[in-house]
Amino acid sequence: MFTGIIQALGKVEAIEQRGGDVRVTVDLGELANDKHGIGDSIAVNGCCLTAIEDPRQKLVADVSKESLRLTTIGDLKVGDRVNLEPAMQVGDRFGGHMVSGHVDGMGRLVELAEEARSWRLVFEAPDDIAHYIAKKGSITIDGISLTVNGVDGNRFDVNIVPHTWEHTNLHAKQPGDRVNLEVDVIARYLERLLQAGDEAPAGITLDTLRRHGFADE
Repeated sequence: MFTGIIQALGKVEAIEQRGGDVRVTVDLGELANDKHGIGDSIAVNGCCLTAIEDPRQKLVADVSKESLRLTTIGDLKVGDRVNLEPAMQVGDRFGGHMVSGHVDGMGRLVELAEEARSWRLVFEAPDDIAHYIAKKGSITIDGISLTVNGVDGNRFDVNIVPHTWEHTNLHAKQPGDRVNLEVDVIARYLERLLQAGDEAPAGITLDTLRRHGFADE
């Protein structure tokens, strides 16, 4: 489990082809410490990866063919900067929202523009996950916990404050670049409740969700 609060920017050091899969090596930068161990999970651009070697200074992880197909890990090049967050431990502060590290799909940056000291970014989401994204709801973009400002069809926009702009890899993005998206897990559970029909708890209807901001009109 993660929170979407990026703790460091890492740097891709190596990408090795391994029989159809890929092994990546990432310099952990400011995340480097002696607390990480083999088998630990670290989110790289929002993708939960497992350390297969001593990860105190560098993360070495295998990436399956499935993950390469469904995430932007396959787009990475040596030298790229990546967002890093270690898995939560018992007692850690919950600063963002519930993030699993399991990417739902890849979005695309459509527009970016400065607004005062912040940046407004517009993304396009795949049709199969766009309906999970709601105004003022939570979204994870390349591992970053963000609040959705508005939704227009399968496009949505977010506001990036100076701290997030400077301490994540969003400042390097250009229109057309792909990003990893993870929708709010609560939205998935609510959809499942609605699909359950008569088995859904009393009072759980689409109108109820709209009144509480969990569904668009």
